Amino acid sequence: MWRGLYIAASGMITETKHTDMIANNLANADTTGFKRDDMAIREFAPMLLRRINDHSADTEVTSFKGFRVDGNRAPRVGTLGLGSAVDEIATEHLQGALHTTGNTYDLGISGPGYFAVDTPQGVRYTRDGSFYRSANGELQNVRGQAVLSSRGRPIQIPDDAGNVSISSDGRIYANGGEIAQIGFFQFGINDRVTKQGDNLYRPQEGARPQQATGVIEQGMLEMSNTSVVTEMVELINNYRVYEAGSKAVQTQDTLLDKAVNDVGRTS
Repeated sequence: MWRGLYIAASGMITETKHTDMIANNLANADTTGFKRDDMAIREFAPMLLRRINDHSADTEVTSFKGFRVDGNRAPRVGTLGLGSAVDEIATEHLQGALHTTGNTYDLGISGPGYFAVDTPQGVRYTRDGSFYRSANGELQNVRGQAVLSSRGRPIQIPDDAGNVSISSDGRIYANGGEIAQIGFFQFGINDRVTKQGDNLYRPQEGARPQQATGVIEQGMLEMSNTSVVTEMVELINNYRVYEAGSKAVQTQDTLLDKAVNDVGRTS
């Protein structure tokens, strides 16, 4: 019975973490360039069950409905699950819809690629192309972090820059000349990056930035790839699984109460 409590509780803890992940996806459904997370759940190695006090192979019951005897050992009954745990939370790097804004420095990415930005933790990467020209002429994101060029330097937009256009590979043109090229990178075909927070990513160990093969769309923004309907359906299902675990805990608690107060009572 104690084992039953722990098994049910482990499932409830797993579903609590699952709920937190879904809530984060929903909270960022309108976040530019956000990529939803998905969870992989693993089961602890199950325990093999056998009938006790039944080591005889000469009775019919030992072969009843698939039960069988291995040598002199008791017949197998089945397996007992020992609970679950979170195996991995993976980011789903599917393309988000592109939304037209018409703003000069709004850049949407179609296909693989990340913009490089300068943060207190070093160079980080993002799909959020909500950029603007700061008071000192620097190209920055909404958090005030400098957007880096392909050479790893902050990008300066001159005060007299007119007719600013940005090509599909990130080259910035103004007044008929090229100013800089935005750092536009990818990390292999499998997006070997890890979420850091604030819609930023850091490369995984051993991953090296390469020139992105995606396309930059000026005057557009990539929206979140979160589907509110899908997340809500998953959330409802998650609540049902959690409720089942809660009822299992209550059942185990009732059995323990009877074992202690009724079965264990001495006359």
